[in-house]
Amino acid sequence: MEEKNKHKKELEECQKQKDEYLAGWQRAKADLINYKKGEMERMGQIVRYASEELMCKILPILDNLERAEEVMPEEKKDDEYFKGFLQIKSQVRDLLKSFGVEEIEALGKKFDPNFHEVVGEAEGGESGEIKEVLQKGYTLQEKVIRPAKVKIVK
Repeated sequence: MEEKNKHKKELEECQKQKDEYLAGWQRAKADLINYKKGEMERMGQIVRYASEELMCKILPILDNLERAEEVMPEEKKDDEYFKGFLQIKSQVRDLLKSFGVEEIEALGKKFDPNFHEVVGEAEGGESGEIKEVLQKGYTLQEKVIRPAKVKIVK
């Protein structure tokens, strides 16, 4: 009888130890899964940040291409070089769009401090209306990466 009780105690001890090991293993597995999810989120943030930084460096190039197009004399606009220039501008726009960069609509809209930065005032029109866009603003995946610099009606 005593031997039977001894075996029963050993069996209970083994069962208890097994339950502890199983619980520890399950916690470790859950921790690993959570760690992997956290790392994937951090990697996604790093990629988004790197994309945002790159897009912000490309935007001034697009600004300069648009400025050059605006000042191009009318008689030069049929020139093949100018058409090539416009193609480059189009490619830069398409590249930005493929990364999720969108232009912020501003002209004629109501001023919104989330999307616009006031750098001057203009006359005529409804108060708070954007009369002039001095620098286009852009969003990346719906996050403002550069607000539009605008003049509004006082």
